[in-house]
Amino acid sequence: MANYKLPKDFFFGAAMSGPQTEGAHNKDGKLPSVWDHWSDLEINAFHNNVGSYVGNDFYNKYEEDIKILKSLNFKSYRTSIQWSRLLDKDGSLNPKGVEFYHKVIDCSIENGIDVFMNLHHFDLPQYLEDRGGWLNREVVEAYSNFATLAFKEFGSKVKHWFTFNEPIVVPMQMYMNGAWYPYEVNHKKGMTVQYHITLAHCLAVREFNKLKAEGAIPDSCDIGLINNFAPPYTKENPSKEDLEAVRMTDGIHNRWWLDVCSKGTLPKDVLDTLEELGLLPDLREGDQGILSCGKVDWLGFNYYQPARVQAPAEKFDEYGNPKFSDPYIWPERKMNVYRGWEIYPKGIYDFAMKITKECPGLPFFISENGMGVEGEEKYKNADGLIEDDYRIDFVKEHLEWVARAIEDGADCRGYHYWGAIDNWSWNNAFKNRYGFVSVDLTNKYARVKKKSASWIAAVAEGNEII
Repeated sequence: MANYKLPKDFFFGAAMSGPQTEGAHNKDGKLPSVWDHWSDLEINAFHNNVGSYVGNDFYNKYEEDIKILKSLNFKSYRTSIQWSRLLDKDGSLNPKGVEFYHKVIDCSIENGIDVFMNLHHFDLPQYLEDRGGWLNREVVEAYSNFATLAFKEFGSKVKHWFTFNEPIVVPMQMYMNGAWYPYEVNHKKGMTVQYHITLAHCLAVREFNKLKAEGAIPDSCDIGLINNFAPPYTKENPSKEDLEAVRMTDGIHNRWWLDVCSKGTLPKDVLDTLEELGLLPDLREGDQGILSCGKVDWLGFNYYQPARVQAPAEKFDEYGNPKFSDPYIWPERKMNVYRGWEIYPKGIYDFAMKITKECPGLPFFISENGMGVEGEEKYKNADGLIEDDYRIDFVKEHLEWVARAIEDGADCRGYHYWGAIDNWSWNNAFKNRYGFVSVDLTNKYARVKKKSASWIAAVAEGNEII
């Protein structure tokens, strides 16, 4: 069979974040983030006691890393500005933080690589978390100030901006399932956090478009939002209750963000259900005017796994929270046993077509996709090369479905692989490695390419899936 080809203007690149790569957590005026605080409080919550402090040392190795990305034939990469590095507590710019991000952006431009700049990757400054974090509506305005200062400072150099990465994750991990500190399971708080993050996104987009209209940033700049969208599936021959589980899973995880980004509204059926269950956030007069500003130029679509759900066995969890669904274990599923995630490449096609159908005219790109594997040193050959054929197969299968989606009318502009260079990954730290390039924690964070690096470089060079 002939190889799949992607459009000539289809771009390849990498995805990463400030808190997972930079390190230098207390240098040059950087303030503690929620991750630094959690690391201080409970270092044993992180794999091998590796907290947020060093990342993969991008703060000192950014020039080397950008050249590595260039050698992979990548035309762009996405990272994030750490709020706790850019601003002081009083909301003013930290000169050293400004200097660092200018150096990173300038180095990228010199190497012919576009920076896609994200403004929030789960890393609220701790001093704002101390004031209630995203539960406190004042943080919405603080974020708008942060975003506006970033647009003004870097807008002449950065073409592509994103307000949030995976905005569903903070409410989910902190308050829906209690996996992250403060380990609280309170769905009303979770929906309040999700709503406040939504308002923050909308205010940032409003300020961005205002600055463009005033000529403060170039008209060629664009803005979007990145979410870990997941196509929802249920069992064959589903019951009415199973389909209801699909509706609410899709509504909270996907349609909430698709609607605000394409229509400037929130899905009424979801709000009605939340109100019935006593989970509706505080919707204030004037909020719809803010929400109407949330429409974006394009979307980032992170895809790792599908959402397989069924009707919940119980209406409430052990904490008294209403349940929308239970997990459904598909008998035919294929698993990444290291990460505990299902590998289902067709899901990337299904959701690409969902965007195409439900958000006509809204382009998107695959903003994250990747495979994390534990203990990759066991795949080293005699020459010390990690032979990660499993990663090549994973990416190839997903790219083939992306190509098919484009053939069927999806306006997918590019593909960013998550973690092209191994990076720190929250509680898992460096347990699961994602990169085409390894990082040796025992040897000054030395970078060494894996087998997959030469493969992805060839794919990116010719836009052909080989």
